[in-house]
Amino acid sequence: QVQLVESGGGLVQPGGSLRLSCAASGSVFSFNAMYWYRQAPGKQREYVARIGPGETRNYADSVKGRFTISRDNAKNTGYLQMNSLTPEDTAVYYCNANLNYRDYWGKGTLVTIAS
Repeated sequence: QVQLVESGGGLVQPGGSLRLSCAASGSVFSFNAMYWYRQAPGKQREYVARIGPGETRNYADSVKGRFTISRDNAKNTGYLQMNSLTPEDTAVYYCNANLNYRDYWGKGTLVTIAS
């Protein structure tokens, strides 16, 4: 059974950095686009970034220049490098990927930015 599992969340001070990972497990023969979303307390889930199979990257305006999405196709894993973090980045971060021509979601990893 194919699954996505996020990791790397935690508590960081403002201005700090974190690197999130999203690993696909199970029998994966097609790893297409991957997305990161986030949901802050009391808010709707919002788009953060996308990376295509050809590594075309897109970002929400709120994270552009601070976050970098990447992928390792050999490991069926995606990453989100987050720099210059602010309290407004506090949220549960979810990855979404098209694997074997189906969409999968991870369960999320909590990122808290506080001093």
